[in-house]
Amino acid sequence: MCGIVGYLRFQHDWQDGQYQDLIMHMSGCLAHRGPDSDGHWIDSKLGLAFGHRRLSIIDLSPAGHQPMISSDGQGVLILNGEIYNFAELRSELELIGATAQWRGHSDTEVLLTALRHFGIEKTLQKINGMYAFAYADLQEKKLYLARDRFGEKPLYIYRDADGMAFSSELKAFKKLPHFDSTIDSGSVAEFMAYAYVPQPRSIYQRAKKLPPGCYAILDLLHPADGMKTVTYWSARDTAINCRKERITDESQALSQLDDILRRAVKSRMAADVPLGAFLSGGIDSSTVVALMQAQSSRPIKTYAIGFAEDAFNEAPHAKAVAEHLGTQHTEQIVTAAEAMAVIPYLREFYDEP
Repeated sequence: MCGIVGYLRFQHDWQDGQYQDLIMHMSGCLAHRGPDSDGHWIDSKLGLAFGHRRLSIIDLSPAGHQPMISSDGQGVLILNGEIYNFAELRSELELIGATAQWRGHSDTEVLLTALRHFGIEKTLQKINGMYAFAYADLQEKKLYLARDRFGEKPLYIYRDADGMAFSSELKAFKKLPHFDSTIDSGSVAEFMAYAYVPQPRSIYQRAKKLPPGCYAILDLLHPADGMKTVTYWSARDTAINCRKERITDESQALSQLDDILRRAVKSRMAADVPLGAFLSGGIDSSTVVALMQAQSSRPIKTYAIGFAEDAFNEAPHAKAVAEHLGTQHTEQIVTAAEAMAVIPYLREFYDEP
């Protein structure tokens, strides 16, 4: 998990120091998302600034530092998430000679190179991952914001008379010079109906969520014209198209499902740091852990949270699965007092109901 923030000022009346102060304060709100490093990039002529908080997973070296500038100096990228098929995409880029020399082996560099070579639309069709990113094309003077197909990674956009900002969390907007905290009454109504605030709304009138499977584009030379949102992937359309090629043979369906799940789990195990899995003992987590262990040469690490009250305690189920699969299992029992102690901090954890 990383954190990204950005600010675009419509009137180019700020100096670099003012952008730096703001972007550092905004990214500081997201320090819990990326404790390993932080960085910023500023172009005061365009009125644009990026900030990034990094949690290092792939390529722990400075070569993976963000914001990342392309080799031709015409593209700047900040990424929150992972591109699971970055190795395959890197090979494709090498095959067509899209890069002369790689600086490191991060998925961020591969994504940035793909964006420079293929453009936004084609790149989004090629990548497989969970992500939210901001990409400044300095050659075309365009700003792109994109979110993964199912919205695993959050991305909020705030706009007022002064400019436009974006962030992985709403709390960063409170650092803006004239933040408007007016509550969206429509969001409150939807929260009362659905027990959450559906996209594209947020709890604040001026802040919106970029919908899953979409990217937004803004002309940096005419930012007051507003953003255009484009849908690059639709769950509904995909489901309709899949119905045209139904599998009627049960054994074939089981074989394809097993293959898809194995490849999906394996792609998520790529990391330059130790990794593990939460295990409750239920069907979902047990399946994921089983497929992880089947593709690992050593016992994987699993973790479970348990409770002293038997009615709420799933730890015995998790332990049974862990013993069956031979994982290196860790169990933590949370007491009622410990759970109660978290309540005062919930307001900091959740930016909206």
